[in-house]
Amino acid sequence: MDDGVRPWDAAAPLVRAAQSGDALAMDDLLKLVTPYVTRLSTPIAPDDTADAVQESLLAVFRGLRGLHDPQAFYGWVRAVTVREAIRVARRTARETPAAPEEVARLRDLLPGVGGELSVEVRDLLARLPVQHRTVLVLRDVEGLDERTMAELLGIAEGTVKSRLNRARSSFRKAWTR
Repeated sequence: MDDGVRPWDAAAPLVRAAQSGDALAMDDLLKLVTPYVTRLSTPIAPDDTADAVQESLLAVFRGLRGLHDPQAFYGWVRAVTVREAIRVARRTARETPAAPEEVARLRDLLPGVGGELSVEVRDLLARLPVQHRTVLVLRDVEGLDERTMAELLGIAEGTVKSRLNRARSSFRKAWTR
């Protein structure tokens, strides 16, 4: 935000109002987080981003009353979104291996890509298995550490590390073809 207000500080009053039943605050809150939810869902469920976003926003709507700390809203939304995007991606089972000719123009995974992914990166991520997409997005786009990722995904930290290693290896191999 331009005025120096952190996103979670701006969301906190809306969270409190929505939790107390204010429908307009809930609407404003969902509009506020939709771009964030979309940014997270797109690389995890690229073929079904709209469904993943809808499911995530619905889960936020349904579960908001259970959120105890309004300052934790964005972290909670991230957890909900990742869970729902993985569920949608698995449900649709559209994972296909990358064809060499489709990824020949790719060079290397860009560390610190930031919020927007290039078309080439999105294309390659879409062809990776959902668990590989998820750990790459959480680590290299969201900047989470292995411990936080393990907690978010409900798996062991060692599993996160091995998935991340395999995901990066698969990504690099496909990118350099």
